[in-house]
Amino acid sequence: MNLQLTRFVSATSYPALSQTGFVLCSRSRFLFGVSPITTTSTDVAYQAPISPDTTTTYGVDQVLTSCPESNTLLDICYDWDRVPVPSSLKEFEKRWSNRHTPIDYSGVWRFRELFPFAPEEKIVTIGEGQTKLQQANVAAKFAGINAGNLYLQYEGLNPSGSFKDNGMTAASTHANMVGAKVTACASTGNTSASLAIYASVTGLFRCVVFIGSGKIAYGKLSQALDYGAATIQIEGDFDDALLRVREVCEQENIYLCNSVNPFRLEGQKSIMYRVLESLQWEIPDWIVVPGGNLGNSSAFGKAFMELKQLGLIDRIPRLAVINAQGANTLYQLYEEGGLRWNDGRPDVVKSDTFYTDMDEQNRRASTLASAIEINRPVNLMKCLRALDVCDGVVREVNDEQILDAKATVGAGGLGCEPASGASLAGAKLLREEGVIAPSDRVVCILTGHQLKDPTATVGYHTFNAKDKENALVKRGITQAQFTNRPTPVPNDLEEILKVVRGL
Repeated sequence: MNLQLTRFVSATSYPALSQTGFVLCSRSRFLFGVSPITTTSTDVAYQAPISPDTTTTYGVDQVLTSCPESNTLLDICYDWDRVPVPSSLKEFEKRWSNRHTPIDYSGVWRFRELFPFAPEEKIVTIGEGQTKLQQANVAAKFAGINAGNLYLQYEGLNPSGSFKDNGMTAASTHANMVGAKVTACASTGNTSASLAIYASVTGLFRCVVFIGSGKIAYGKLSQALDYGAATIQIEGDFDDALLRVREVCEQENIYLCNSVNPFRLEGQKSIMYRVLESLQWEIPDWIVVPGGNLGNSSAFGKAFMELKQLGLIDRIPRLAVINAQGANTLYQLYEEGGLRWNDGRPDVVKSDTFYTDMDEQNRRASTLASAIEINRPVNLMKCLRALDVCDGVVREVNDEQILDAKATVGAGGLGCEPASGASLAGAKLLREEGVIAPSDRVVCILTGHQLKDPTATVGYHTFNAKDKENALVKRGITQAQFTNRPTPVPNDLEEILKVVRGL
């Protein structure tokens, strides 16, 4: 595939933004523990580093993945004094009756006043966000939580089958705003599928995806290939792929769509808006989410910070981020190492030392939950902020716990990819520890569809510890508690009836 690499031209203005009456000011800087600054921009939004020691800001017409001055992550900030935010979240319900309008149909953009960085004519949507919050009593019993109190937020209903579409619609919108013609990402599978579907459906840009060797589930790889993405498979894992794609994008001015892109996380805030909407705008006690690159947890924390600041909610739920044991960087740094947000000044020496030791020992992420098989989460610092704001905790669960939880989710009628099982496994662990009470109202995030990784599902339900060819046995799994094996039977009616009658 011949890729035409186009250098970005900074836009000078977006008339639709100024027509809304938005003017940039410094109020939102208080939200992140940063001293107020003066800015002359008249755009609705601006980019600002999360570091409280850097006051430089950047326009939304700039393509950045970190602050050029401090090399820290960037936030998208807004002038909440002048943004026409509804006085109540219930006002968003008015858009339910306007579903013939694409941006109102979208489960992301119908909340656009809560991340107003784009003119409406530049918004890129393919109908993402038509997801549901399902009360799950089978899962509640498994976790030891009272019936009626555990909910599963099923993001597998998105067009590409995962939560990534919430963020990719926002990143694609920004790519459209700056005139990008080529986009790229590194992926364990879901990001590549999401970027590829936006590229193919809209035709606005080409996309290149970087994957690690043998580190992607076939269900996810098949999507990127089918949607026409140029797929580059490198020797290494996701962390290697992300390093290389960032280098390539910087050198060739290709638009990067991984979650280090701050616009991605703006879209992912909408997952929490839909959770609240489904609960009739009541606040749950807990949000439990798998932790990989930590984009979701970071976005959720930012969403609740902003809603609280705007007076749209009166309290913030607690947050639990669940690592796979084989990819547990956050758990080791936060729970074992004591790394904290510290008002925007975390002990970076501690994290740098951790990564240096990891490299020297050549420790690699290893888990069947491939979507969270990440050792260097790019949103680590933003996640620390989210944990601080949400009085959060971090836990790790092993692959057997993840797969048992995944099977429990499936038995309740909502299949999910392995990484999603981490949220329910984590809720169960926190309940056993007494951190979550049986009466707490808990929302577990299911990040991806069951068909993302059918190999893991079939391998689990046909598990036999003596079968050396079983996909799970090859990865060191020793038991599976909730198997649902197919029953072999001769092609004989009487024999078949015997089996049926014995069910």
